[in-house]
Amino acid sequence: MAVSADADHPELKPFPEAENGQVRHVIVLPEKTREEEVNFQVELIPGKVMETDGVNRIYLGHKLESRPLKGWGYTFYEVTGEGEAMSTLIGVPPGTPRVEKFVAGKSIMIRYNSRLPVVIYSPEGVEIRYRIWEAGEEQVISE
Repeated sequence: MAVSADADHPELKPFPEAENGQVRHVIVLPEKTREEEVNFQVELIPGKVMETDGVNRIYLGHKLESRPLKGWGYTFYEVTGEGEAMSTLIGVPPGTPRVEKFVAGKSIMIRYNSRLPVVIYSPEGVEIRYRIWEAGEEQVISE
């Protein structure tokens, strides 16, 4: 499921183009009925592919914040934060090869709505990845 910078969706027109130094990411979700959609959520994950030591866990300071699209009642998301890399401090054995991997910032969960595109603005160089989560059939009663 790729994120596009120029997706075609009839409800995309109110969303402005990205400003200088930014990218507009657009996710068009697979169509579902309103009854089906209540069982789904979308996890939005900002990050970038970086060379790591392959041992320590690395996180970015990026996070996603929701913003209202004034006059439309729609929501878009913006990547904020410095994006500085933070890492655990485990000693790396000599000769350990470097590894390219996706390093994520703080993700957020949003409700599934296939009638509107999901629009995210990020600084250039920041990728947006996403996962679709589905609730199981079982519901547990709390006592």
